[in-house]
Amino acid sequence: MASLVEKLIPYKNDTLSGLTVALALVPEAVAFAFVAHVDPLVGLYAAFFVGLITSLIGGRPGMISGATGALAVVMVSLVVEHGVEYLFATVVLMGILQVLAGVFKLGKFIRMVPHPVMLGFVNGLAIVIFLAQLGQFGVKDQAGWAQGTFLEGSVIDVAWMPQDQLLLMLGLVFLTMGIIFALPKLTKAIPSSLAAIVAVSFIVIGLGLDTKTVGDVAKIGGGLPSFHIPMVPFNLETFQIILPYAVILAAIGLIESLLTLSLIDEITQTRGQSNKECVGQGVANVVTGFFSGMGGCAMIGQSMINIRSGGRTRLSGITAAVALLIFILFASTLIEAIPLAALVGVMFMVVIATFEWSSFRIIKKIPKADAFVLILVSAVTVFTDLAIAVVVGVIVSALVFAWEHAKHIQVSRKTNADGWTVYEVNGPLFFGAITDFLDQFDVKNDSPDVIVEFKNSRVFDHSGIEAIDTLAERYTSENKVLHLRHLSPECKELLIKAKGLVESNKLEDPTYHVADDRLA
Repeated sequence: MASLVEKLIPYKNDTLSGLTVALALVPEAVAFAFVAHVDPLVGLYAAFFVGLITSLIGGRPGMISGATGALAVVMVSLVVEHGVEYLFATVVLMGILQVLAGVFKLGKFIRMVPHPVMLGFVNGLAIVIFLAQLGQFGVKDQAGWAQGTFLEGSVIDVAWMPQDQLLLMLGLVFLTMGIIFALPKLTKAIPSSLAAIVAVSFIVIGLGLDTKTVGDVAKIGGGLPSFHIPMVPFNLETFQIILPYAVILAAIGLIESLLTLSLIDEITQTRGQSNKECVGQGVANVVTGFFSGMGGCAMIGQSMINIRSGGRTRLSGITAAVALLIFILFASTLIEAIPLAALVGVMFMVVIATFEWSSFRIIKKIPKADAFVLILVSAVTVFTDLAIAVVVGVIVSALVFAWEHAKHIQVSRKTNADGWTVYEVNGPLFFGAITDFLDQFDVKNDSPDVIVEFKNSRVFDHSGIEAIDTLAERYTSENKVLHLRHLSPECKELLIKAKGLVESNKLEDPTYHVADDRLA
């Protein structure tokens, strides 16, 4: 019996985590639908289809996908100028482009995004998630959400609630955050976020407190989504209209999804498959477009809720999507009764967990160029969008890298006490350095045993792997034994001719990712 319970524990964690995520998906999907100027159900259907399909066939178990703000802001002008049917057609084309990106194995290039860009992306997105919640503290009049004058046109351009209502909502937000913080110290039997939502909901309903609920934002009840071919003219003019939007949406969707994948890889110490995720995202968006959904991509906020709540397998994402559909069909009145303060509290805790607070500590210790890239990407993410931020960050990082590494890779040669030739490699080994790397080895005049030390080097791409294989082939042809030291486990897995020549040292060998199709 005990063994059966132990086997069921992972499924319990994933199921409860998925339920928590589903509750958090509702206001987000509705809010992003409003941003895109479409009906709330268009956002909810997108969250269901994209979340379900990516969980089933995507490349990163535990990652949550759905309708996102990064995509919604691009969709606005298309919907306003041409109507929602053009949006559905665009989402289908967007999905096709993402599938092609996966088929042609373009997902591996996300591994080339520098770490400062990743930190900037995470910090910027945490700020965006935080600012997006501030709109929930606004009031609603007969014409819709009333607009204020503070930072006009920004995400916090809202007319704030009256003081008593504002204080009540803030109190409930802090209560939610307190439960999420304290509960894991007492028990981890249920996700703290789910417990906080349920507890705060019971308090509000039991005491009859007058505070905003999900139902004040939108009515989420509806029927099953039905197959629907976008009602647009199938001609060249339509293609010319939707293609630019589809390209931008596909790029933003993949960048956000693959960066979120990399982030979860680091947190869980596992590895997702980026090319498979591209295909999964693409198939999900093609299907969504044919079922009247606004499309979507990975959601860092909900993914963090899932990971922090114990969700690790595909079951958590499947549960979240199915639970969301059940809410739409059968439990809309119950979900509409949930106080928004509880969901805002959950998202605030996500912000705290997502933001890389260590960046404040290390910013004075890292190179000034890296610090500049980190701050730049954070700012551009907040004030424009994710795709532009990442492109800007990568370009700046590439320029810095080219400047700092104008001198090619250095290989020093010496002889140890045993008479063996020892080469110490210094600098990055990538496509631009392989020729100079190979030219610095004297194969014919080296000792029968040769050590190549990579402790001060990193192999960045497939070209670097090929260079090491080529080196092994040259020494083998001279009947000499090559000893490769301090290569990462991924390098060892990717090597073919030199695979058996790598000497493993679990305590000293570095761990880093290599951009290669076989691991993507």
